[in-house]
Amino acid sequence: MSVWFTSDMHYGHTNIIKYANRPFKHVDEMDRAMEDGWRAKVQPNDTVYVLGDCAFYKDQSKTIRLFERLPGQKYLVWGNHDKHVRKNADFRKLFVKCEDLLDIKVPDTDVDGGDQRIVLCHYAMRVWNKSHFGAWQLYGHSHGSLPDDPHSLSLDVGVDCWGFAPVHYNQVKNRMKQKNFKPVDHHDRDRYRQ
Repeated sequence: MSVWFTSDMHYGHTNIIKYANRPFKHVDEMDRAMEDGWRAKVQPNDTVYVLGDCAFYKDQSKTIRLFERLPGQKYLVWGNHDKHVRKNADFRKLFVKCEDLLDIKVPDTDVDGGDQRIVLCHYAMRVWNKSHFGAWQLYGHSHGSLPDDPHSLSLDVGVDCWGFAPVHYNQVKNRMKQKNFKPVDHHDRDRYRQ
């Protein structure tokens, strides 16, 4: 089982090609490339965390059929453009959980305690739960427009940054290893250690 992250697919959104400078001629080409990219990487027993802004289809049944075809055990963090499907029970049941924010632990023997804590939100944060202890924060929303902070354990996992496909946990881990982490909040790591 592998763990994947993605965000801001904007399936069915013609204007995102122009807004985010995507390399596609039309929306059908973009949608097909993203679905193919997902299916090429994610296996049925894998876990996929989707950090919002899934699809813009006017017909919600088209969104539902698409996410039924995408493999993996899917979790959703709501994005600002998910309002039209947020109350759709048929859409919500395609996900193990749908939340505004998720605080997860991914098993990793390289991490003290055996788990990497990750806070998932559609939006980038400056500080988050356990950030001073090395927890990561993954986000979307910005389509790669925010400069990466080399001192923060945060990262944009949107499709615009990762070849229009989900990014694997190990890819995120390798990117985090390249950072020179410096906590920015007032917490003293030893004083607050639990």
